Amino acid sequence: MRVFLAGATGTLGRPTTRALVAAGHRVRGVARGPAKAEVVRADGGEPVEVSLFDVHALSTAMEGCDAVMHLATKVPPAVRITRGNAAENDRLRRDGSRCLVDAALAASVTIYVQESVFFLYADGGDAWLDEDAPLHTSWLNDSAVDAERETARFAGSGGQGVSLRFGAFYAPYARSTMDTVRAARRGLFPVLGSGAQFLSSIHVDDAATAAVAALAVPSGVYNVVDDEPLRFREYVEVVGRSLGVTQRLRLPAWLAKAAIGEASHIFLMSRRISNRRFHAAAGWTPRATSAREHLPSVVGAIG
Repeated sequence: MRVFLAGATGTLGRPTTRALVAAGHRVRGVARGPAKAEVVRADGGEPVEVSLFDVHALSTAMEGCDAVMHLATKVPPAVRITRGNAAENDRLRRDGSRCLVDAALAASVTIYVQESVFFLYADGGDAWLDEDAPLHTSWLNDSAVDAERETARFAGSGGQGVSLRFGAFYAPYARSTMDTVRAARRGLFPVLGSGAQFLSSIHVDDAATAAVAALAVPSGVYNVVDDEPLRFREYVEVVGRSLGVTQRLRLPAWLAKAAIGEASHIFLMSRRISNRRFHAAAGWTPRATSAREHLPSVVGAIG
């Protein structure tokens, strides 16, 4: 299969390119400039430079492709997200998704896979959340909902449209993980709120294999998380033990909301998310089944 990959040089795009190539697919990866083009080539893909907001140019670049994957993001650090600095990421989700879907339909592409996010869900307490669980209304979530709506439009036009709600990424090469380790090393990775809320994670390498598996599932929305969501305090403890540092800081919920703003719901709401639907549809299983077991080696690799 030939796959057009938007976001090929990003945190998820690079391992996805390698996973697609390893599975026998051919990748045409979007790259801006010669340096990024070399990154795509190094991962086994064919680079193409094109704007994600130019439908005509996109449809030309997609000619001969069977599938499109939209993994392009520009997410600010979660603790510093504002409407202003999230605007570019929102545009990639909202306008980029619309343009990619329009181009894919014009180019007669049959499969469209969209990256989405776990924090769309409302607080579920200790309950397991599947894809039909209620969503949380927030300006921070709106563009992801719009991107999923574009994916559904692709499916409604006769294609195979798949939205993947990924858990919180972690990997030794993920900027968010590196930032967490840097803060934790200084004892500045606090337990937020009660710490009893669940956080659902996914190793980025597993997210990449899930993206490949998504090429063969029916249209719909799927959760892509590991098998064991951790309570937030457990996640903090695992990071601390991995560094040999005791994390003593705690921020009550009201203070976390004041300090972080709207993004605080990412960390304060409990989201114990199930991957059962995607496992059943794709036969996919994460290699890193739990951050409890696999996060220490990631922290160790960062050093």
